[in-house]
Amino acid sequence: MWSEFKKFAFKGNVIDMAVGVIIGGAFGKIVTSLVNDLLMPVLGLLLGKINFSNLKIVLTPASGDVAEAAIYYGSFIQSVVDFLLVAVCIFFFVKLMNRAKKPEEPKPEPPKGPTTEELLAEIRDLLAEKK
Repeated sequence: MWSEFKKFAFKGNVIDMAVGVIIGGAFGKIVTSLVNDLLMPVLGLLLGKINFSNLKIVLTPASGDVAEAAIYYGSFIQSVVDFLLVAVCIFFFVKLMNRAKKPEEPKPEPPKGPTTEELLAEIRDLLAEKK
């Protein structure tokens, strides 16, 4: 069982996938910071000094020790912008990788020789001539 696990875990594809997941996680954090710290404040300023993280619909206001129940749709908008930015970046990265990838050259077909039946017919004819 240990040898099977080593074969699986150390295959090239698994290692490449692990590196991709780690880099993707770090890239996601960078994009989230870009959206939350740079894009959304500028967008909020352009839309009339709106802070998107505070946009909410209060369902029940806070009373005493009970916190308010609210739908934070501003956070949802930030998450959607975050997702769209990540999707666009991944799209362009894959497009760049596909362009950089060398196209596979078609393999030349091996020269066609005589078929088995043609060879047998030729051998038969040569044997018939010798008789």
